[in-house]
Amino acid sequence: MDQLLDRFRAGDPEAVRDVYQRYGGAVTTVARSIVGDPELAAEVVQQTFTKAWRAASSFDRNRDLAPWLYSIARRTAIDALRAESRPTRGGHGPEVDQPVTTLSFERTWEIFEVRQAVDDLPIEERVVVQLSHFGGLTHPEIAERLNIALGTVKSRSHRAHRRLAAALAHLLPANQDGLPDVLGGDPSS
Repeated sequence: MDQLLDRFRAGDPEAVRDVYQRYGGAVTTVARSIVGDPELAAEVVQQTFTKAWRAASSFDRNRDLAPWLYSIARRTAIDALRAESRPTRGGHGPEVDQPVTTLSFERTWEIFEVRQAVDDLPIEERVVVQLSHFGGLTHPEIAERLNIALGTVKSRSHRAHRRLAAALAHLLPANQDGLPDVLGGDPSS
């Protein structure tokens, strides 16, 4: 045991592993008795041995190692509980669970189709569409960013939108003639 303590105090990684094998179960018991949650307890155990390893050179070899480790585990567990109970940083209120709206299969498929259609555009047109729709840039901002003429941006955008309309026409509901209803409304109104 004295050799293990000397190696541990010297920061020998193998000694830390041996100390963990010898005391890990008891440290886990201490952590779980305070935090309750097994996952949080596992984090506490990891932090406990990390702290012990960093402070190993200051450990008094005339003392018993187990109570020192349990003390570190207890303080670490209490700190973990305090951190868990604190609201998020930055002046925000406490976290509140929000319901998650799942997308239907049809909506997921439509999103895939749109992404695929955008990916299939020629690169020059794709970049303009991505900067416009996903980046929120205006045509003049795109022209400046790409260092091309405004007219070039407009023509690429126009061609891209025509290609997208053709590629995605199957997603639109059909009108009375069986053609895609590009206006999205009732033609008789």
